[in-house]
Amino acid sequence: MACIEARGLRKAFGKTVALEGIDLRVEEGRILGIIGPNGAGKTTALNAILGLTPYQGELHVLGRDPWRERDRLMRDVSFIADVAVLPRWIRVWQALDYVAGVHPRFDRAKAEGFLAKTTIRQTSRVRELSKGMVAQLHLALILAIDARLLVLDEPTLGLDILYRKQFYDSLLNDYFDRSRTIVVTTHQVEEIEQVLTDLMFMDRGRIVLHCSMEDFEARYLEVMVRPEQLDAARALKPLNERQGLGRSILLFDGIGRDRLSALGEVRNPSIADLFVAVIGKHSGQAQGAA
Repeated sequence: MACIEARGLRKAFGKTVALEGIDLRVEEGRILGIIGPNGAGKTTALNAILGLTPYQGELHVLGRDPWRERDRLMRDVSFIADVAVLPRWIRVWQALDYVAGVHPRFDRAKAEGFLAKTTIRQTSRVRELSKGMVAQLHLALILAIDARLLVLDEPTLGLDILYRKQFYDSLLNDYFDRSRTIVVTTHQVEEIEQVLTDLMFMDRGRIVLHCSMEDFEARYLEVMVRPEQLDAARALKPLNERQGLGRSILLFDGIGRDRLSALGEVRNPSIADLFVAVIGKHSGQAQGAA
């Protein structure tokens, strides 16, 4: 069953097109990473999914129209924005009280269990907490809600590497159980590579790549080419070529490992390297068409 399904999803702000007729299907029980440069349309897509902005085209989230049925949808959806919005004056126990009062699926004992793993005191005010602690508090509040869909928009923005690792460890070990769906946008792609089940690149309001991580690992390979094999490697039309450790590294789409192994050392690319190759090619095509 699809958790999110969009057809011809479009959104424009005046003359600026943020989403240009995208088609998207996200199955339940998946973790989708949406990656793209600033202005690619990531946050606009999330806002449409959350029912925060009107749109053109068809969009269903958990079988509902998010714009017309947002109140019902929000019973099954949790959201963490790129900036924690907890009031600075509120105490931790008051934040727990508030969420318990407004959300019927909030499990206070579960939230307190998350907080027990931190150094956060329930008597502290938000303004007394470090940025990392505020993120931990926000995480405890959100992950204690029994939601079917969790939407994360740059959830670790501004946090140091320790807090970022703890965040994703909690996400996998304390929350995800393959009955929930998670959609996350981030610029820190290297940190979510082992978390994702599905990958999507966006650029200029379009989806330029959407695949499972299994397809990503099977389809894309890069080769550190031996100098005498460089012409032969270039003849196979790589997606991208860069220099590393004094050698040429070429990235290929859909060419078998056995064939490439004759050219040099073969390995799977990182998501970041594939992103640079795909977005660079897409931007070049867009400029050429213009």
